[in-house]
Amino acid sequence: GRTPCVGHELPLALFWRSGKPQIKGHRWQKTKGNSSLSIVRYPRSSKQRKSLHPIEAKMADDASDEIMEESAPATSSTVARGGLTPEASRLFRVYKTVAAMLTKRGYMVPRDMRDMTPSAFTEKFGEYPARESLTILVEKADDETNQLFVFFPEDEKVGVKPIKIYTDRMKEEAVSNAVLVLRVDITPFAKQAVQEMSDSFRIEHFKEAELLVDITDHQLVPEHQVLSQNEKQELLKRYRLKETQLPRIQPNDPVARYYGMKRGQVVKIIRPSETAGRYVTYRICM
Repeated sequence: GRTPCVGHELPLALFWRSGKPQIKGHRWQKTKGNSSLSIVRYPRSSKQRKSLHPIEAKMADDASDEIMEESAPATSSTVARGGLTPEASRLFRVYKTVAAMLTKRGYMVPRDMRDMTPSAFTEKFGEYPARESLTILVEKADDETNQLFVFFPEDEKVGVKPIKIYTDRMKEEAVSNAVLVLRVDITPFAKQAVQEMSDSFRIEHFKEAELLVDITDHQLVPEHQVLSQNEKQELLKRYRLKETQLPRIQPNDPVARYYGMKRGQVVKIIRPSETAGRYVTYRICM
């Protein structure tokens, strides 16, 4: 048969993966596989297609139909993973990361929250979740009086007024810790208000974009374990150290923020080692 025309200006690409021909769109694509890779471009006009072998012409026609289907405008709202709308999908990912973060901080998080699926998320919060309905209240496994709120403010830039509303609720329910999940950011005045209330309330804030993925699940991030006060004292006593002699980790370090570390707390970091099996270091938050 004749060889298909080759050229960058032609719209369709054919390549082989595992011995099966695949039709793709107008972009060049590279694939990895055991079989060889070949890329060809099929002619665009019907006149050019008449010069093709009948099988090649049929494949080009089928591919054109596929591209027409892919480029057709959606008749309903766009959906993302798990049948969720883009906004719901984003909130679902953030919600899952928050649940994992609270669990690793030692809070009791219900199993249905930790193992939530996209369908369960839609069933609980609806197709277009109201951010206020995502509010979470958890308590420490070893101290039920140590509770924490997670708020999802509606405003793109959170100001002083929402902070006042949240602190009033915290005061009513005798909760001193909170995490704000911000759509975009927090205003300078609100940051100042949070700082001024730090004696009574500890309010952390994360941008949504920072919680789309769980950073501690990344293969390059070693295991971290925040030590209790007793474990810290035992460490210093065992190695006859002063706090100032320990390596430091900044409070604004992404992992330190993830675990909610306070100044003076020590974290144990466990890294894999080719020679020793594992390599343990300690850092103090300063």
